[in-house]
Amino acid sequence: MTTSTVAFRVHALPGEVLADVRARGVDAFGTPAERLTAAGGEPVRCCLRDAAPGEELLLFGYQPPLPGAASPYREVGAVLAHAEPCAGPAALTGYPADWRGRPQVLRAYDARGWIHDATTVHDGRDPDRVIAELLADPEVVRLHSRNVAWGCYMFAVTRRPAVEPGPR
Repeated sequence: MTTSTVAFRVHALPGEVLADVRARGVDAFGTPAERLTAAGGEPVRCCLRDAAPGEELLLFGYQPPLPGAASPYREVGAVLAHAEPCAGPAALTGYPADWRGRPQVLRAYDARGWIHDATTVHDGRDPDRVIAELLADPEVVRLHSRNVAWGCYMFAVTRRPAVEPGPR
């Protein structure tokens, strides 16, 4: 692949998912969310950073969205989020700062929601470049960043439109 300048958008856990789990105390599948106190360094998916020691977290099951109506590649996995509402990610137009240098799987999906051959592991040194190269393939419509060892979902990535819609 050649170096690309494809702009992308990072997607943290959706606010409505977090609000529902926090309010009901269960995930979308009816499994109770577990309350934990962070030791520090846990990847928190609501604000896309590592937790500080002592922060209150929720551990629950999450099924990240895929393109298409139904895909045999849908999965549910454990994620961590703050137990109380937080400010969310500092930015959505670049790779999360706390997670740079951390190898990750970038699982690519096509418009059907099927895993695409472009799926790869990056070493964490230049994730923005690797993401842009993957999204330069017109068949790739969404990426999921996942932890290498545990396979846990971290965040989604899509192409950023040339002109993003403004507030309504």
